[in-house]
Amino acid sequence: MANADFLEALRQIGQEKGIPVDTLLDALANALVAAYKRRPGSAEEAVVTIDPESGEIRVYGQELDDEGNVLREWDDTPHDFGRIAAQTAKQVLFQRFREAERDVKYEEYAGREGDIVTGIVQQTDNRYTLLDLGRVEAILPQAEQVPFERYDHGARLKAYIVEVRKTTKGPQIVVSRSHPGLVKRLFELEVPEMSSGVVEIKAAAREPGHRTKLAVWSNDPNVDAVGACVGSRGSRVRMVTNELRGEKVDVIPYSDDPAELVKRALQPARVKEVRLDEETGVAVVVVHDFQLSLAIGKEGQNARLAARLTGWRIDIRSETQVAEEDAGYVEADWAEGEWIESESGEMVWQPAGGGAAVSVEEWSRSSAAADLPAMQDAPVGEDEPLQDPDEVGSSEIAQGT
Repeated sequence: MANADFLEALRQIGQEKGIPVDTLLDALANALVAAYKRRPGSAEEAVVTIDPESGEIRVYGQELDDEGNVLREWDDTPHDFGRIAAQTAKQVLFQRFREAERDVKYEEYAGREGDIVTGIVQQTDNRYTLLDLGRVEAILPQAEQVPFERYDHGARLKAYIVEVRKTTKGPQIVVSRSHPGLVKRLFELEVPEMSSGVVEIKAAAREPGHRTKLAVWSNDPNVDAVGACVGSRGSRVRMVTNELRGEKVDVIPYSDDPAELVKRALQPARVKEVRLDEETGVAVVVVHDFQLSLAIGKEGQNARLAARLTGWRIDIRSETQVAEEDAGYVEADWAEGEWIESESGEMVWQPAGGGAAVSVEEWSRSSAAADLPAMQDAPVGEDEPLQDPDEVGSSEIAQGT
């Protein structure tokens, strides 16, 4: 059965879809064997041959021994096999085309983990958001989304590829908006010195939706790494913050000296001294009293990001605290608490951590009395400032995690 026209059409379709003709012929031959065996009276074993020049299709029945060797072979091509071949070829081609398209799409994104893509928001619910990347769709799971960030239908969105999975329905691309790598890639798009390798990001720490800290380094002494990232009048870093929808970005110069890196990581606070303990991995940071809250940051955010950026556990203390420790002062276990009225009507000091209340007499005898807030009924000078509640327990808040 000669069918040169069919073979030529097969070649043209293979070229358009990027599938080798030999691959299509092998798939067609296997499908024809299955179609032949469904016919009544067919041999238990058979092989189908397709002449690559003429397109002639032949079916040969086979008799095999126990070891799989061919004992006898005969031509068992049905007289109406042309119709069967045409129907089977149509099914096989559609199937192979779908598989080929899935493979092409997968190969296009398989090596792009860690890259950045731009998509259009198609669908949003409580579980995930779908982004249209053109030929494929990407999934933005809720765990990879930025808290309180809204994704409106039809909006263009940049995302970071974290994983590409191969499934029977095609590639499944998982993207993220909260990954620190997104900030790195955005800077590479905006900073030519970074894409060329002159400026590189040594470390990054991010709290999605709030703040990111980057430590940058220049391989060229004539190029300012921080200036290259910030741009003229902050133009480059502004483009990144706009894409991150207002998330603040701190760019600091990297240093090989751990103490200097910790000092820079706590910017915008000015650090007076850094004491490193190599065994425990703790960096004790000393700042001026008025810089303590700035160094810690809102809810300890600045200290946490600095700890992640540097890899050190950061303990921030004020000058007053360090001076008292160096002088040998030891705070009482009940140094934090409040004055309350007892059942008997007497004013007592109730420690914040619990425990027995302290009477006025015991409080007066304590060497730490000068550091405790005075009773409301006790005379206090008008010019004497009360203790800032935000500074209580500053060392504990500043522990980076």
